[in-house]
Amino acid sequence: MHLWGGFRLNMNDQRRNALKTTLQLMCQLLWVVGLVVGLSGVYLLMKYSKSSLFFSQVYITLPAVLTLTSAAFLLATGCLGSWLSLRDSSCLQGLFVYLLVVIFCLESTASALAYFHSVKLETEIANFSVVFETYMGSSEDPNSWTVDATQEEFQCCGVHDYRDWLETSWFNRTGGLWVPHSCCNVTFPSCNGSVEESWQLYAEGCQVKVEMAFQFMLSFIIWGSPLVFLVEVVLLLTVAQLMREQPFMGYQILEKPKHTATDGRALYCT
Repeated sequence: MHLWGGFRLNMNDQRRNALKTTLQLMCQLLWVVGLVVGLSGVYLLMKYSKSSLFFSQVYITLPAVLTLTSAAFLLATGCLGSWLSLRDSSCLQGLFVYLLVVIFCLESTASALAYFHSVKLETEIANFSVVFETYMGSSEDPNSWTVDATQEEFQCCGVHDYRDWLETSWFNRTGGLWVPHSCCNVTFPSCNGSVEESWQLYAEGCQVKVEMAFQFMLSFIIWGSPLVFLVEVVLLLTVAQLMREQPFMGYQILEKPKHTATDGRALYCT
């Protein structure tokens, strides 16, 4: 009987060690997921900072803000989980589960908002044509700087193609001969923006390319959430098993102290 009890105790210890190892590995994966999620949010904010004039509202940044918040919780939860793999604490295990629930709520909200904005993206960048029409050709003008930076970064010209520039007031002021130099294809060093040499200009418009870039970032946030949820499920199951097999602390029944009266004083035995 004593041997059987020792065997069961040894098996329980091995099982707990295996669960703690799994917890440690999954928490390291949680760090990696947190970094990826955080980078997706940073990338979206960086792109928005350069293209903010094209958007009628700033709400498209909400998925990025929630994603960054989720990334911070993921990193903090990963650290807490790694600590839990080294010690037993019911209080910290409960806190760990609570943080996983918070992350689930943040990721769900970010994913839902990202999907909403991906569907409404075309209407949210309705200011695209307006920004191009107010182009002044000066780097000190915010609209002009945004247009040039967009055309150079995305290698595009105009809203739909270079012919959109033919209807702008800036094109008329230049004598109706040139489009901005940022329209020039980098493979043609001699390009000066002349519409008579349109083959040296970027063929695609900017609106489609900007939409594709933001669609990609929003889709990354949407499809990143299931990965976070999968890791969370494994962690919840692991912690649940650890909490289930948590060794109970031994409790000792305290006896009522004995006392005897001596000289009117009570003496308590410890």
